[in-house]
Amino acid sequence: MQLQFRSWMLAALTLLVVFLIFADISEIEEEIGNSGGRGTIRSAVNSLHSKSNRAEVVINGSSLPAVVDRSNESIKHSIQPASSKWRHNQTLSLRIRKQILKFLDAEKDISVLKGTLKPGDIIHYIFDRDSTMNVSQNLYELLPRTSPLKNKHFQTCAIVGNSGVLLNSGCGQEIDTHSFVIRCNLAPVQEYARDVGLKTDLVTMNPSVIQRAFEDLVNATWREKLLQRLHGLNGSILWIPAFMARGGKERVEWVNALILKHHVNVRTAYPSLRLLHAVRGYWLTNKVHIKRPTTGLLMYTLATRFCNQIYLYGFWPFPLDQNQNPVKYHYYDSLKYGYTSQASPHTMPLEFKALKSLHEQGALKLTVGQCDGAT
Repeated sequence: MQLQFRSWMLAALTLLVVFLIFADISEIEEEIGNSGGRGTIRSAVNSLHSKSNRAEVVINGSSLPAVVDRSNESIKHSIQPASSKWRHNQTLSLRIRKQILKFLDAEKDISVLKGTLKPGDIIHYIFDRDSTMNVSQNLYELLPRTSPLKNKHFQTCAIVGNSGVLLNSGCGQEIDTHSFVIRCNLAPVQEYARDVGLKTDLVTMNPSVIQRAFEDLVNATWREKLLQRLHGLNGSILWIPAFMARGGKERVEWVNALILKHHVNVRTAYPSLRLLHAVRGYWLTNKVHIKRPTTGLLMYTLATRFCNQIYLYGFWPFPLDQNQNPVKYHYYDSLKYGYTSQASPHTMPLEFKALKSLHEQGALKLTVGQCDGAT
């Protein structure tokens, strides 16, 4: 009787295991979809046992590991600091560029051009489709006639994020050696030059920066501070997402008026209405389930069009560094941010995991510690 009971239990457990395996395989196949990354039953079962929860990203027939985990849980990341351990994969970089070109063309989408709009034209905001804005005379005056990146190509590009991981990195000199340097949201550089460098060829300016960093230009002192920062750009591209959300219209107009009134030497650019959705579409197609792409991810995606090699600095969406030391959200202020908040429009840890995967494959170089030669 005892032997029969054991046999019955063994048979029941076997059926349960088989059921669970096939249920999980079905879930994996549904997640991977029809992108060509389903693989064999064996690979599906192997992925069941992997704690990294990775799937295949298929880029023109070649597979890259990327992330399908939709959670924003903080994870441990270890990036080898020595540049000798990283090798640029030019074949992969060209393959990524080719696929991104199916979604967008940075040369065209970096800015709306003067010939496509006129004063008084009505535009629906990207995130507030029920709200509209009229193209002002000032905005029209600052639209470029041709793309600021027309026929441009650079051997190396640096994209500098704003994470506090840059502090004490000594990366400034290395950043400034790159052919083209992209910075985010008018972050200050002069007083942090040793760690972040000074060179700026393109800098973004989300309208919210005017509120957060320049007190909404509440008085002449703050207007002068913004004006000094803009003069410091000295011919750089100032990339202003003017058509994203209704709340930014007034701040964009303030900046446009300052630029025109004081003849600030910048090349203004206002991203196309399709850019953000095109970038998101590319990453979703490659199984990176972002919400709204961050400025850093937008810049990387654009840079693949005109940069041979791309180097990222200041990308670290975690409160602790690799040595478990506290890291400020921004290197230049005390702003707090909930990296894993479900209310956030961004999925920063997930973006980082995807970029880290590309770093490991040689498609880009991700620096999250001290730079070589830093003292």
